[in-house]
Amino acid sequence: MKKYSICIVGGASRYTPDMLAMLCNQKDRFPLKKIVLYDNESERQNIVGKYAEILFKEYYPELEEIIYTTDEKEAFKDIDFALMQIRAGRLKMREKDEKISLKHECLGQETCGPGGFAYGLRSVPAVINLIKSIRTYSSECWILNYSNPAAIVAEATKRVFPSDYRIINICDMPIAIMDIYASVLGLKRRDLEPKYFGLNHFGWFTHILNKKTGEDYLPKLREILKTPVDVQTEPLFKEPSWKATFEFMSQMINDYDEYLPNTYLQYYLYPNKMRDKENPEYTRANEVIDGNEKETYGRLREIISLGKIRGTKYEITSDVGCHAEYIVDLATAIANNTNEIFLTITENNGAIQNVSSGMMVEVPCRVGSNGVEPLAVGSIPTFYKGLMENQYAYEKLSVDACLEGSYQKALQALVLNRTVVNTNIAKELLEDLMEANKGYWNELR
Repeated sequence: MKKYSICIVGGASRYTPDMLAMLCNQKDRFPLKKIVLYDNESERQNIVGKYAEILFKEYYPELEEIIYTTDEKEAFKDIDFALMQIRAGRLKMREKDEKISLKHECLGQETCGPGGFAYGLRSVPAVINLIKSIRTYSSECWILNYSNPAAIVAEATKRVFPSDYRIINICDMPIAIMDIYASVLGLKRRDLEPKYFGLNHFGWFTHILNKKTGEDYLPKLREILKTPVDVQTEPLFKEPSWKATFEFMSQMINDYDEYLPNTYLQYYLYPNKMRDKENPEYTRANEVIDGNEKETYGRLREIISLGKIRGTKYEITSDVGCHAEYIVDLATAIANNTNEIFLTITENNGAIQNVSSGMMVEVPCRVGSNGVEPLAVGSIPTFYKGLMENQYAYEKLSVDACLEGSYQKALQALVLNRTVVNTNIAKELLEDLMEANKGYWNELR
């Protein structure tokens, strides 16, 4: 079996250790020759890199090469897969996004509302430049992009690289939700096949099928989840804010009686309620900085000081989180041409019959060595069509604003966003966000 060379772009991310552990667990079906960690921050990169050296020495001794670098040529030359998970501006800029939004009495959230808009206008130039660099050194490699806000990034990559089918944009949130469904049903996620439509962080499950029997669990799940339930899920989702997110799913299920919603819809369908829950002095970004991020790098530093993982409390397990599992599963499907079904973000082209053809939708797709093939969804009801067309218009205008440097289109995007709407508030927001994002955004005129 062929051995692959991969690069994790954003290698210093707090998500990287789980991804590295998953690569160890999956070495039989996705064997690797070389792993490169690339990041533009050497201090954090060195921590993750030293951890990786210990991990692979113990769990993957047959791996031929592990490199961690801040040099693009060294990172991207002759690779088969680039796994992209960058955060332009890191968590300090996320904190600004959230607090500026709340200052103007709008929702302060990472990928939705004004925060998602600001994050998108930072991510798009960074992702485009990285893809161009990757293509300079590895013209045929697969680029699996996890970078948020995925909807805006996907719209931008579609335009800038229109014929590059080896760029695939993905998100793990629907998979995390399916883990909850599986837990409720006493099954494994791999036992289930979803039918789903929407945009990224803006979609609905229409069926949850048993792969063997064809039974549709959606009616049963709707009844169970009308009341919040305590479910077994990965440690990250046990944090208070995530727990509240999953509990609020019950409110949406009770209010809308057709499907099962992506949890992020709470921010669009109940924006004021979500805003009022937030602390403008201590936002979700602060929780992550003081919680998961600190814990992750503290754990890595302790492993480095120990010089080993085996025989310690840090032994790796098969359960390393859906973020790592999903991206490795996708790479494996491409490498082995399995034609498995994944929820990915792709150009609509008629998959959903009654929405815009160019819309970057999130739908079930067959994935193999020829890329992504969306499966037909059919027509969707007016309510969902209206929500999606409005949201996609916001996403298109956000990308227009970024690529064209257009202040007017940036303003129009914010006004269309369901969490803003008011023109005067949008203008004030935009002024503050432009000031905060100097050096990250393309200039708006």
